[in-house]
Amino acid sequence: MILDRAIVRLLPAVPRPVVQKLSERYIAGAELKDARETVRRLNAQEKMATIDVLGEEITNEDEAAAIVRAYLDVFADIERCKLDSNVSVKLTGLGLTLGHDICRANLETVVVDAASRGNFVRIDMEDSSTTDDTLQLYRELRAAGHDNVGVVLQATLRRTLSDIRDLADLRPSVRLCKGIYVEPPEIAYRDFGAVRANYVRSLEALLDAGCYVGIATHDEWLVGEGKRLVKERGLEPAQYEFQMLLGVRDDLGGRLVRERHRLRIYVPFGRQWYEYSIRRLQENPRIAGYIAADTIGRFVPGRRNGA
Repeated sequence: MILDRAIVRLLPAVPRPVVQKLSERYIAGAELKDARETVRRLNAQEKMATIDVLGEEITNEDEAAAIVRAYLDVFADIERCKLDSNVSVKLTGLGLTLGHDICRANLETVVVDAASRGNFVRIDMEDSSTTDDTLQLYRELRAAGHDNVGVVLQATLRRTLSDIRDLADLRPSVRLCKGIYVEPPEIAYRDFGAVRANYVRSLEALLDAGCYVGIATHDEWLVGEGKRLVKERGLEPAQYEFQMLLGVRDDLGGRLVRERHRLRIYVPFGRQWYEYSIRRLQENPRIAGYIAADTIGRFVPGRRNGA
């Protein structure tokens, strides 16, 4: 952890072109065409994608509307190019901090456009200050008849099993991840083993509720647990999927594809790539250490971490 924090402290001193070079593995690029070509490459490798437009830190309705237009462009591009991809949206980018009604209207615009093209929207989960609002908006859209929308739950939060029980009547499509945000210990597990254990409990609860789950992890042990649980329940590959970040654990992802599991890769793009890179590392210094270790692992065999 000390090394991870040291890496983060050094980031502002790192020249922007160097940060860009390091981020190329994890961010498709600044423009839609960059995401398009990345998704085409992934599809050729029999991997699906979810595209994320970077830009959470909006300050007014015009900026939120610009994010909405960017997503409509993404859906049009996916349809035109016949890409195997859906999208992920962050509610702060759609105006959550500006007001519930503004955010809902923007989110509904994206979801309706996706439905008209036979596509799907995943609502990302951000830090714990947004959890209640995120789940409320998800419920409101489902109540309004929008079935092409899913949500994300984080195993690091102590509330997640309760949230699964509360959502079970909807049989939601859920991306289950560990969660990257550093939260207070009273609301989040901080111990590595405890997070892993809650991930497995949460995955069991989701599968038992008949949910479609995106098993989102780079932790090889959790991937193994995921494979065990879907096998025990006799699930076919179309009834679940694994999910990973662009440029992380390509070796593990390749094995999943060869074993005929569905794999979806998270593909962020946008002109705010620098802010996104710095912010994500500052939010959770462990990620900085993980990226450093993963980068070293590309050159030194055997150097891998679970995340």
